[in-house]
Amino acid sequence: MSELRNLRIQLKKNANLERAKKQPVFFKNTKDGLFLGIAAAIIRDIAKDYYNISMDDILELMKSNVHDERSIANVILCAKFKKSDEKGQTKLFNFYIKNRKYIRDWDSVDDSAPYIVGPYLISRNKAILYKLAYSKRIWDRRIAIVATLHFIRNGYLKDTIKISEMLLDDKEDLIHKAVGWALREVGKKDVSLLKKFLNKYHKTMPRTMLRYAIERFSIDERKKYLMKQKVGQ
Repeated sequence: MSELRNLRIQLKKNANLERAKKQPVFFKNTKDGLFLGIAAAIIRDIAKDYYNISMDDILELMKSNVHDERSIANVILCAKFKKSDEKGQTKLFNFYIKNRKYIRDWDSVDDSAPYIVGPYLISRNKAILYKLAYSKRIWDRRIAIVATLHFIRNGYLKDTIKISEMLLDDKEDLIHKAVGWALREVGKKDVSLLKKFLNKYHKTMPRTMLRYAIERFSIDERKKYLMKQKVGQ
């Protein structure tokens, strides 16, 4: 019996149908998703036993319509990346970028981009992030901004600011949330930089983006920024 088949059997054994029924509401952008309802902690535990699964099998999991199978593919990819040497990380990064079309929900982005794309690019040319930020595909754009969370954790903030500017007019709520989240994290490192950004854009940026960005501000500060927004944002 193949490792891939064994893995899928383990996932099905841990399915939680009650939880699975509730999950689709959180993934409205994923129209063809099937859910097993497996908790993230359990997926991580199962992934430990399949760390050495082949890249072909990981790709099959990424292509799956079963959300939990895509999730475990991300967990294994991130674990492989973390444990690999520079040559191995380059291969894994290239694999990820080449096959990113199979990343098609917000948690797949959030569970992979800050742990593969961010770490790989932090000391390299970041042109690909700007290319992704211009993509017509929502998940490419979310990868672009969410990957910078790794930069922020390491005190490198300028790319987050630049990409946030690029995404200010984005029409997707999931991008508004991601940018606001990243900006909030910028504020943890340099609140003056965040306020400089907000003072320039808060009147016209999407309201959801603004709300996320100012979450850590005082009530009075939040009211100040929100009251100055144009009606309809």
